[in-house]
Amino acid sequence: MSQAFDVVVIGGGPGGYIAAIRAAQLGFQVACIDEWKNGKGGPAPGGTCTNVGCIPSKALLQSSEHFEHANKHFADHGITASDVKIDVAKMLARKDTVVKQNNDGILYLFKKNKVTFFHGRGSFAKAEGGVYEIKVAGAKEESITGKHIILATGSNARALPGVPFDEETVLSNDGALRVGAVPKKLALIGSGVIGLEMGSVWRRLGADVTILEGLPTFLGAVDEQIAKEAKKAFDKQGLKIELGVKVGEVKAGKGGVSVAYTNAKGEAQTLDVDKLIVSIGRVPNTVGLNAEAVGLKLDERGAIVVDDDCKTSLPNVWAVGDVVRGPMLAHKAEEEGVAVAERIAGQHGHVNFNTVPWVIYTSPEIAWVGRTEQQLKADGVAYKAGTFPFLANGRARALGDTTGMVKFLADAKTDEILGVHIVGPMASELISEAVVAMEFKASAEDIARICHAHPSLSEATKEAALAVDKRTLNF
Repeated sequence: MSQAFDVVVIGGGPGGYIAAIRAAQLGFQVACIDEWKNGKGGPAPGGTCTNVGCIPSKALLQSSEHFEHANKHFADHGITASDVKIDVAKMLARKDTVVKQNNDGILYLFKKNKVTFFHGRGSFAKAEGGVYEIKVAGAKEESITGKHIILATGSNARALPGVPFDEETVLSNDGALRVGAVPKKLALIGSGVIGLEMGSVWRRLGADVTILEGLPTFLGAVDEQIAKEAKKAFDKQGLKIELGVKVGEVKAGKGGVSVAYTNAKGEAQTLDVDKLIVSIGRVPNTVGLNAEAVGLKLDERGAIVVDDDCKTSLPNVWAVGDVVRGPMLAHKAEEEGVAVAERIAGQHGHVNFNTVPWVIYTSPEIAWVGRTEQQLKADGVAYKAGTFPFLANGRARALGDTTGMVKFLADAKTDEILGVHIVGPMASELISEAVVAMEFKASAEDIARICHAHPSLSEATKEAALAVDKRTLNF
């Protein structure tokens, strides 16, 4: 006889495991199904984020940054470090340990919150009498039922047409995290988050890195002034970024990869590299869900169609995260997971897309929330702008990292904060103040009037808010 649950969550990534825990906290009998496996075949919940995305990439970014500091920046602090080497195998092993700690943490949280975990692939079997039967294909095949189903199946890397990932020479984000030795020459197609972060890792370790981007502008979704500042920093570091290219034939062999492309001037080029990382976006992961068995509606991209409350075309079936509309961000998925669990309980779960922060964990870090200056201009919104450079911030000078700035955009009449954009040290942490401020519809004046600790990087946030009214105190 099938086990019966109030809520069944398919997918144990950020959206899924958080939804399962919140639903359990609200008193529901909850099951979560996830098929990720570790190297030994055991369960590895956490989805793409934990296993081949956010967490392992940050581990490698941290390791590679330590290596670069030892080689290039320790001397500025009076520290002599000679013959510094990188043990790639040990670096990867540390990354794997960090991932496992997160996997184990999620399993612990399931146990703590009395969420029943099933290791396998979940798919629809049938719908009958207001209950959904879900098949779990794992070490053994079994069926469970749920009154409410939350789909959180995530996304997969998009491959170049006709160029499948072999994860040896043509790499997705997965293979990019498992390169066993520093390649002499590395190419990346796509200058988004994955391209810039992985490009930064291997450049720091000694690879000659070229990023090919099809768009004519760098980081088109980022505020233009911030993007230009970041591009200057990456150019100075030796990260080669070619914009406006059209990729042609890609030939992969045991000796490496040859990429034919046309540059922005229309000139035919060929780039021969040891490894190629393709980071041209991601596609919703709905293959194998057996959506047709119950009539679940998908769009032309294969994403699950939902309304503003994450309700699908089926009663009591919900979907969150990368598999639905909106930004493919782990924290967005988490917020949707919490909101759906609360809606099932009759509460008013809420997700504000306008205050979802974005972060690129390069050096300098890039983070933003709200609208960009180009968006405000396009929408005809009257605004005021204020900027403050880290070059004038005492803590940044002490850190030895003065690249970048904080930028505020505020409504010209009401002074309400419309967007905050940061490029520089610890931007990922600094952006949270802006998110809180915007959630409470604060004005730039509100931030300007708040006492910030000295010396701290956050003082640059205060000063940028002051700059909106043209009254900075330290620049």
